[in-house]
Amino acid sequence: MNIDNTASQMRKGVLEFCILSVIKQGEAYPSDIIDKMKAANLNIFEGTLYPLLTRLKNAELLTYRWVESNSGPPRKYFSLTEKGATFYAELETTWNELANAVQALTG
Repeated sequence: MNIDNTASQMRKGVLEFCILSVIKQGEAYPSDIIDKMKAANLNIFEGTLYPLLTRLKNAELLTYRWVESNSGPPRKYFSLTEKGATFYAELETTWNELANAVQALTG
């Protein structure tokens, strides 16, 4: 069995929650999300992030606004919708229950 594959699958399982966590802190530009994820040692690439943001937007969990940039094209900033905030709260509860269960088994 390959530990890299298992670790990758575990990270993929929490990406959506982590991305929403970053955006919950305030409006976020995709490169800011990538930077915060990297700082937390959860590397994510644009090719992974953009499809997830699109899927979350299509599910009406996120909205975005365009902001003009002095150094290039306009930037798209994402924020949680009311539906997204509710979904995030449900994910947070699920995460806490899961983390507590794993801690009880491994701790």
